[in-house]
Amino acid sequence: MTKAGVPLSSRKWATTRTPTTLKLTTAFDCNSDSGARVPAVQRGGCRRHLHIFKTCPFDLHILLEPRQVAMHPANKDTEVLVVSSKQEAGVAVVELNRAIKRNALSQNLINELLQSLHRLDQDVEVRAIVLTSTGQSPFCAGADIQELAKISTAEAYRIGWLKDLEEGFSKLRTPVIAAVRGYAFGGGFEIALMCDMLYASANARFGFPEIKLGTIPGAGGTQRLAKAVGKQKAMEFILTGEPVTSADMERYGIVNKAVPTEQDVVTEAIKIATRIASFSAPAIGLAKQAIKTAETTTLDAGLELERALYYSSFSLADCKEGIAAFLEKRPPGFVHE
Repeated sequence: MTKAGVPLSSRKWATTRTPTTLKLTTAFDCNSDSGARVPAVQRGGCRRHLHIFKTCPFDLHILLEPRQVAMHPANKDTEVLVVSSKQEAGVAVVELNRAIKRNALSQNLINELLQSLHRLDQDVEVRAIVLTSTGQSPFCAGADIQELAKISTAEAYRIGWLKDLEEGFSKLRTPVIAAVRGYAFGGGFEIALMCDMLYASANARFGFPEIKLGTIPGAGGTQRLAKAVGKQKAMEFILTGEPVTSADMERYGIVNKAVPTEQDVVTEAIKIATRIASFSAPAIGLAKQAIKTAETTTLDAGLELERALYYSSFSLADCKEGIAAFLEKRPPGFVHE
């Protein structure tokens, strides 16, 4: 049974779509410093991606509201965009699967991501989640520019653009660990910052290039980055739009671990997720709630909540088991209750 009381057998892990042929008119050469246009594949197949961090005029990466942004037929995705799988020992892996667009955040991708995370959060067998990208594709290039171009200020206000994404991540009780390979730009970086921990390949890059298109991060980037690295560094990163290495992000405390390139960042993230999943799920949930409260409240209010959560843990079966195991000098047998 799941946390919501729905049998696991009734869960549907992925949705499919009727195949639609993509028609692409132009692309940008990712290897060019000039951002020159190059011919794009007209039907199906692959193309060189438009995201150039240095000079590409379209290098804006912002998330799209997951439900209500209108889709042009030419922009419809043709396959499952988010792949979920359960590993052993209470760990699940969620992979962004839009490699042809460098996992750019379309409306459909955001929908599937939130749905997958919600399902796993309700699953009693899942006690930690790793969020990454399929294969060797980069974590996320940011917004789908074709969709972004259709959003007006009035429409964004009307639908509360990005609110569902923020609320979706904020309601997750299960710890989520981002495993970033390649790069996480704009909205992709914002998603990584929404996660509870962040592992990254040593050659990965992070950044907010929105300023290059005359806008700003819109899914918590200004707030979370400033809280994490301070006002001065946040100003530097966001006002210049320049990329930052994972080594620098590790030094600033954004990245938990910059994983050497000869090692697999997802494997390393699964290791820490497995360790987290080995502890009491209710206790992990209480700890996550207390820590996240520190982002939005005063010290006094945070301390009061911490004490309340601490006292409430005494009634957990796992707390009684953990104390008994310590006194009896044996490993605890947590039942996650």
